[in-house]
Amino acid sequence: MDYIDPYRDSKAVEYLVKDISSISLNREIRLMEVCGTHTMSIRKFGINNILPSNIKLLSGPGCPVCVTPTEYIDKAIKIAEREDVIIATFGDMMRVPGTNCSLEKAKANGASVYVVYSPIESLELAEKNRDKKVVFLAIGFETTAPSIGITVLEAYKRGLKNFFVLEGNKLIPPAIESILEDRDSKIDGFILPGHVCTITGYELFEFVPKRYNIPCAVSGFEPVDILLAIRELVLMVKQDLAEVKNLYPRAVKREGNLKAKEIIDKVFVKKDSNWRGLGNIKDSGLFLKEDFRGFDVLSVIDVGEVTSKDNPLCLCGEILKGKAYPYECPLFGKACTPISPKGPCMISSEGTCAAYYKYGFQKVR
Repeated sequence: MDYIDPYRDSKAVEYLVKDISSISLNREIRLMEVCGTHTMSIRKFGINNILPSNIKLLSGPGCPVCVTPTEYIDKAIKIAEREDVIIATFGDMMRVPGTNCSLEKAKANGASVYVVYSPIESLELAEKNRDKKVVFLAIGFETTAPSIGITVLEAYKRGLKNFFVLEGNKLIPPAIESILEDRDSKIDGFILPGHVCTITGYELFEFVPKRYNIPCAVSGFEPVDILLAIRELVLMVKQDLAEVKNLYPRAVKREGNLKAKEIIDKVFVKKDSNWRGLGNIKDSGLFLKEDFRGFDVLSVIDVGEVTSKDNPLCLCGEILKGKAYPYECPLFGKACTPISPKGPCMISSEGTCAAYYKYGFQKVR
């Protein structure tokens, strides 16, 4: 714990809050934490409650489960309902509602759905069940893409003919750009996701200050980490500076993890992708390159026409864009709870609604 304790030190937290208060402007400062883990940490440690009232923290599209469109869930369920298929998925996906069902309900109705903790586990399922098509639900950001890429390469090496993926990986920088291109976007700074930047490096985000004149700070996930990033952003706003500052040097380098990026480039190609709440974003998805197209489950299974529909009362899309808070949703805490979720933002362990529900909230002053 010695490695973590300094980043949870109460005196350091108190000092940083006082320092932020002393340099804070009189006007409203809107900062978006892109990562769902940041959202959880901010609520868990009560950081939102100890900052000056003019600093508003907004949640962004940093939860992969939350930004996965309903159409993807519906396709996964249709595939799962086949007798010759085994679905392998991360646990967060199980309860996400599709148009009429969820993977959890599909499993209860007899579908073979397994929760795995690593993509490589799906290869073990494939080897033990040669008479079945094992389909891994490949969702996530740059953080999970290398491990999924390694799994595909290993399946290729082993010559597995019954392993497939349902493509769904997404990229954070295009999503940020999409938000900034929205004329209604009012963001003064970004708290960048530490573990994404561990893979990509922070150079990939330098377009934000260069093109949009908005400062960014790479942050870890402990209270001191987050407050250091907030202080740096407030200071840059006050000084009218726009740069990317790395406040997580113990894990992040400007160039990122070269080996992980090499794997991503070897297996995947960028294409347009649909995001819940944000719509279709150019070059924001990772899809298998031609050499690996045989592992795309949709190349061997025709799911037919899929007509998907979101709950019209659910505000997940607006929350993911930083345009609404969970408590502004008419379903939040009433029809929509962790026991009976109506949208992915209440289900995922990184979901904004789940964080607000679990750790409580104060309405923005």
